Amino acid sequence: MAANGATIEDHHNYESALQESLLSASVKPEPDLVDDIQTVGSFLRHATEENRRLWQLAGPSIFTSIAQYSLGAVTQVAAGRHLTTLDLDAVSTANSVIAGLAFGIMLGMGSALETLCGQFHGAKQDRLLGLYLQRSWLLLTAMAAVFLLPLYLFASPILRLFRQDPAIADLAGTFALYMVPQLFAYAVNFPVQKFLQAQGKVGAMAAVSGAALAFHVALTWLLVGPFGMGLGGLAVALNVSWWAVVLGQVAYIVSGGCPGAWNGFEIECLVFSELKSFARLSIGSAIMLCLEFWLYMFLIVIVGNLPNAQVAVAAVSICTNLFGWQIMVFLGFNAAISVRVSNELGAGRPNAARFSILVVLMSSVALGLASFVAVLLLRDVYGAPFTDSPEVVEAVASLAVVFAFSLLLNSVQPVLSGVAVGAGWQWLVAYVNLGCYYGIGIPVGYILAFPMHQGIRGMWAGMLTGVALQTVILVVITMRTDWNKEAREASSRIQQWSGGSAKKEVTNGI
Repeated sequence: MAANGATIEDHHNYESALQESLLSASVKPEPDLVDDIQTVGSFLRHATEENRRLWQLAGPSIFTSIAQYSLGAVTQVAAGRHLTTLDLDAVSTANSVIAGLAFGIMLGMGSALETLCGQFHGAKQDRLLGLYLQRSWLLLTAMAAVFLLPLYLFASPILRLFRQDPAIADLAGTFALYMVPQLFAYAVNFPVQKFLQAQGKVGAMAAVSGAALAFHVALTWLLVGPFGMGLGGLAVALNVSWWAVVLGQVAYIVSGGCPGAWNGFEIECLVFSELKSFARLSIGSAIMLCLEFWLYMFLIVIVGNLPNAQVAVAAVSICTNLFGWQIMVFLGFNAAISVRVSNELGAGRPNAARFSILVVLMSSVALGLASFVAVLLLRDVYGAPFTDSPEVVEAVASLAVVFAFSLLLNSVQPVLSGVAVGAGWQWLVAYVNLGCYYGIGIPVGYILAFPMHQGIRGMWAGMLTGVALQTVILVVITMRTDWNKEAREASSRIQQWSGGSAKKEVTNGI
């Protein structure tokens, strides 16, 4: 009996020691420096400092987004200048439909890493970042191989199913087959980006992406021009350039660029129970982001059914092209605020997280207002650089008001999505996006465009009602959020998701 009692007592002592060690390893809230804001002067001082931090993250992130976006743009320009019109149509279709769909899903799933890595880094639990990077690689590679690879392999029949011109569908399908290596580059690239962003290592990302873009321009010219490799040369250049981005970033990580966060390849990344929970967060991130990306793809598809469809599609394409460049800028803000919110919640500083949101919204709204005014002032000329058709320029000018409001709303919406990612609200925002965009925006736009004969402006204005409603809902959610509770939940998430590795480290120390 005495022996048994000692065993039970030892067991209780062990459990108590384990529990205390885990608690001591959890997040200890650090001083929330914004609590001392009492005057306008102290507000401006803190706002200036926060703005500096945000731009240190947003600036290189914006450059990275633009550089990587430009890889596909350079390929399309080369197809238009050196190859046939059919080649240009095939490359554009494969890039925008096939690769565009894969890009959205891979970027969305990779964004789950922003929540976890940002909060782990804020809580000074960097040892877990490499583990979840590897789990993200596994998930995205499996998604690419099982669900997205068939999209590339059967691109031609899929495009024919959607009544694409047979010649374009066949050639786009051939180009999609050439681009399979790019799909797997996406699966590695986006987790790496989120891993580096969470630690503020955005300068390395920008340097690698800039070098890859310069290399891509030179390689594309060489393969398509002097070597005359045609469509195959374009594919080789784009695949090699995307893998150059990936390998450059991975080389930076494994060569010691992220001390403490990367500890080599870990067998623990295969633990199924934790992989399953991470997969759910990743899928929520993908759905949230794809519902946003696909909204404007629906716009182009639907306006193709309007009278004088060629002019309508050309006008909307010019606007969405410009819109795409602005999206790259605000994706930088999205990344910056996601990192700031997740870092501050992970560090147990809820007021600092709230203050970061306020400051980034001030900056993004200022840029949005500048874009709004610029489009209205230049409404008669901003379409001219893209086309020689007076009819298309006139159609673009007629869209100035709805396009300007799109730019203004888009200055706020990506920031709020970044807040959602930083706080781990991906599934909530996915439901909001589904209801606002597809339950309200598109049906209202369709009614305005067709039964009420408002054409392109009606379609776009109707879709803006969905965007505006989504923005209002996210603003209300953000304003009503108990950020102290979010900080506690971040602490709980860190303890839960550190899982076996935390327990193993503590056990070894007892």
